[in-house]
Amino acid sequence: MNAPVAIDYKARAHLDPWTIPLEDIDVSNPFLYQEDTWAGFFARLRRDDPVHFVNSPMYGPYWSVTRYRDIMTVDTSHQIYSSDASMGGIALKDVPFEFRRESFIAMDPPKHDAQRKVVSPIVAPLNLAKLAGTIRERARRILDGLPRGEVFDWVDLVSVELTTQMLATLFDFPFEERRMLTHWSNVASVNTRAGTEIDSEQKRDAVLQEMLAYMTGLWNERAKAPPQPDLISMLAHGEATRDLPSRPTEFMGNMLLLIVGGNDTTRNSISGGLWALNKYPGEYAKLRANPALVEKMVPEIIRYQSPVVHMRRTATQDTELGGKHIRKGEKVAMWYISGNRDSEEIENADSFVIDRARPRQHLSFGFGIHRCVGNRLAEMQLTILWEEILKRFPTIEVVEEPQRSYSNLIHGITEMKVRIPA
Repeated sequence: MNAPVAIDYKARAHLDPWTIPLEDIDVSNPFLYQEDTWAGFFARLRRDDPVHFVNSPMYGPYWSVTRYRDIMTVDTSHQIYSSDASMGGIALKDVPFEFRRESFIAMDPPKHDAQRKVVSPIVAPLNLAKLAGTIRERARRILDGLPRGEVFDWVDLVSVELTTQMLATLFDFPFEERRMLTHWSNVASVNTRAGTEIDSEQKRDAVLQEMLAYMTGLWNERAKAPPQPDLISMLAHGEATRDLPSRPTEFMGNMLLLIVGGNDTTRNSISGGLWALNKYPGEYAKLRANPALVEKMVPEIIRYQSPVVHMRRTATQDTELGGKHIRKGEKVAMWYISGNRDSEEIENADSFVIDRARPRQHLSFGFGIHRCVGNRLAEMQLTILWEEILKRFPTIEVVEEPQRSYSNLIHGITEMKVRIPA
């Protein structure tokens, strides 16, 4: 009997997407994103097979949805396309049942609606206005502490630090221990094939059990105290969530959703925005000449970076999409990163343009009942940061190609070396 042939996934990420057979295109390959070769594969699928079936060696059979309008259809049809953890949740990888973590992003109504409603007040306009001063003060302190005339890692000193400080504020988390939040976020979102020490669901779960124990201690303190305007207190006193610790996997799932959602996406947009401006020096010059363009640039950064690569749904019934028959129980992947490059919907979609007429025409926050609850907070952090950057630095130079995450879920930048001229 012949042994199975090992697949060189890294080499596959560098094939010519326009000449290989359609059935060989599998955009779930994480190397596409680590090697930054994904764009052509999606362009081919949008043109030739926008609702594309593939039996992935890594993730099993699934449908790829790559055009803007089809993604919108799936995202706004939760009755047909479920995100419930019991049906597989929101990521292509089928996690063993004992490691599935229910959270309100991996729930269907009515349970989803009740839990989401509890945390929504923290990102209501009045509370965002209160947070703005804190964000600005911290952005100023971080930027004023950056070295001049020498190379440093923008991801660590700026992107991670600003978002982790903000996350610690939202949770009212012990400030001196805030990098624990970064660590848990990284562990939660890492691909177990990425070559890190987290190479199995068992090892991931061991770290996240430590997170659960720590958060349970904070929860118990907040539950005994009067309600406060932080996420843990809101959940501890919320009618739909006050008993979460009695359901540990759901408690863990919701904590991770708030940590990853409040951290990974914004920090990768902070890094991706600076990278985009360096790739498009004409846009950087335009911004320096007119700093008021920050307001339009921020949603363009979020579109261009597309910090969430995909979200998965599972069909609850037989249905049709883009002329294809999808059967009940089949996996469907919405590739937001592809929809954000759909030139049929977004003019000049492959380019970074900081003064678009409709800058918020993107899919990065999702649509429907699962639209990102913290979208305005993310925009506010980016806006304030860039306002403060433009007051201080004529330019920030990216000195080498960024290092990227081995992931088909989070479009991440793990390291980016920059220099601020002295």
